[in-house]
Amino acid sequence: MPGAARPAEVSGCQRWLIRKGIDTTMPDVSTISPRQTAHAAKDSGGLDQLARAGIVALGVVHLLLGWLAIQLMFGGGGEQADQQGAMRELAGTPVGRPLLWLIVAGLAGLVVWQLVEAAVGHRDQDDEKTRTAKRALSVGKAVLYGALAWSAGKVAAGGGSGSGDSSGETFTARLMSQPAGQVLVGLVGLAVIAAGIYFVRKGITRNFERKLEPQATAGGTGTALVRLGIAGHIAKGVAYGVLGGLFVAAAIEHDPERSGGLDDALKTLLGQPGGDVLVGAVGLGLAAYGAYCFGWARHLRRA
Repeated sequence: MPGAARPAEVSGCQRWLIRKGIDTTMPDVSTISPRQTAHAAKDSGGLDQLARAGIVALGVVHLLLGWLAIQLMFGGGGEQADQQGAMRELAGTPVGRPLLWLIVAGLAGLVVWQLVEAAVGHRDQDDEKTRTAKRALSVGKAVLYGALAWSAGKVAAGGGSGSGDSSGETFTARLMSQPAGQVLVGLVGLAVIAAGIYFVRKGITRNFERKLEPQATAGGTGTALVRLGIAGHIAKGVAYGVLGGLFVAAAIEHDPERSGGLDDALKTLLGQPGGDVLVGAVGLGLAAYGAYCFGWARHLRRA
């Protein structure tokens, strides 16, 4: 009949699928919400691979940080024992810059992972308040990983500050110049100290095991991985605690030069009685965290 709707043509392949009882209808993508898309992304294998690549990149950075800290203990090393120093140390090797770009890509993967977690993750938390706090923490991690990726990208592109600059000191000076800047610097310091306590507690309680597959902690290999995780988390916590203390001291004395980055925190430790032993222990701990990251990437369990 004229004007009547014609039935949709069915291909031979579709007829064969229908005979086999296979559904050939396509979902209406216009009804899929952004939240459903985010859930699908979270449960995808591709996000797992992004997370694993990023964790490996994080491991490389911490191994370099540990090496620089140990050099600092012996009074050597031409680079600052902080993230930028680690990047510049790597950039000075024959394969350094291509590897740095891979690290940038890996860290970008961590940013994506944490943003997805912030949007729809932590569903294993029954308490809404705890789930919200965990998602806020994921946002914070995404910001930190993004800053680290930006820093690595600048060094890979041939930029970055010189070895004599202190990015932490510059940040503090800028923050101190803002209205209520002294209070803001103090709050940053307290937040960094809180992060240090978080890492120490995570290492002591072995809470990090929740992010590992059950078989990862079994047997001799599992025991070694757990020990690396304990040492690494505690060492990170100690470094963060000293770094936060520098920010608090800068706020109290209204002196941006009292603050600094990880390099300044390690040098502060070095100036204490038995400081060389403390810095060496932190350096070994940071390297242990780097090695732990490789095992974590292999046995990653996402909630």
